[in-house]
Amino acid sequence: MPYDIDPRLLRAFTAVAEELHFTRAAARLYVAQQALSRDVRRLEGELGAQLFVRSTRQVALTAEGERLLPYARRVLAAHEDLAAAFRAEPARPLVVDVGAPVGTAHRVLAEARRRVPESCELVARFHSGLTGAAAALAAGRLDVSFGRFAGLPAPARAGLDHQPVRLEPMAVLLRADHPLAGVAAVPLGGLAGEILYAAAGNPHTAEWTDLAARLFDGRGIAMAEPFPEIEGADEFVRVVRKRGWSVLASTEFIEVPGMVLRPLVDPVPLSPVGMVWRRGLRHPGLDALRAAAREVGAREGWRALPDVDWWLPAADGAAMGVVRGAGAAARGGAADGAGPGA
Repeated sequence: MPYDIDPRLLRAFTAVAEELHFTRAAARLYVAQQALSRDVRRLEGELGAQLFVRSTRQVALTAEGERLLPYARRVLAAHEDLAAAFRAEPARPLVVDVGAPVGTAHRVLAEARRRVPESCELVARFHSGLTGAAAALAAGRLDVSFGRFAGLPAPARAGLDHQPVRLEPMAVLLRADHPLAGVAAVPLGGLAGEILYAAAGNPHTAEWTDLAARLFDGRGIAMAEPFPEIEGADEFVRVVRKRGWSVLASTEFIEVPGMVLRPLVDPVPLSPVGMVWRRGLRHPGLDALRAAAREVGAREGWRALPDVDWWLPAADGAAMGVVRGAGAAARGGAADGAGPGA
């Protein structure tokens, strides 16, 4: 048994063990899949044990892999503790943009706060829009944000790191007296002829408006006219109610009096949510956020594909580690937004 196992090999093993998928594990670690497979094989060689059973359809832990996993996690945690103990000075507060006091980012932040010591401060900011956040991240005015990473221009992505967090099912917010308000789920085809607000005119949320435009294309759904940026939940509620908009949203959304939230189906459109931070940032709060996202996501199946037809643009699927032809795509969903039901 070797006594000097490279922590990189243990990280590779742990990522595959938690994802049970080499492509997703490679995306999580920002390495090529070939390099990840090579590290796993090297670890198996050093330990003299097979850690995974691989097939063309699935990856599973062997009994030896199950036995190694808790040890690997403890070693990696100790490695992070050692690095944190010798940082030059106490960590400054970490500024995290969660967009709204509900939803994926807010839940990850709440879980991360339970993980960090009292001395580690995670400060929430509530400004929606990853496009707007990208410049603040690059300039160091903001540390972490959440949103659609593939929707950012390539120059903006260049200085940022990204961790896939969730494939959020999308929904529509309707007036309570809308003809579709009484159904449990709204088929996308039922919105033909409708006008939906998707933040057009707000430069900070351009990645969301672009996703909406891709979804609406060819379905007879129109984009509401451009409108200036709406700041804060209270102002959003006031404007939406005054103008009578139907709104493209996620299935976890703020409550708007007099309106109802209904999931979209046939197909289920997916909104890709990633955690984004400035490349090279080191902070115990960031470590806690990343661990929280993985744990909550694994527990609640945040990156699992629906068992029904679904829709997701190809670039977003690649950023989120979605494999074309996997899961629901084989039953008529589309990872590239161009297949049946898309």
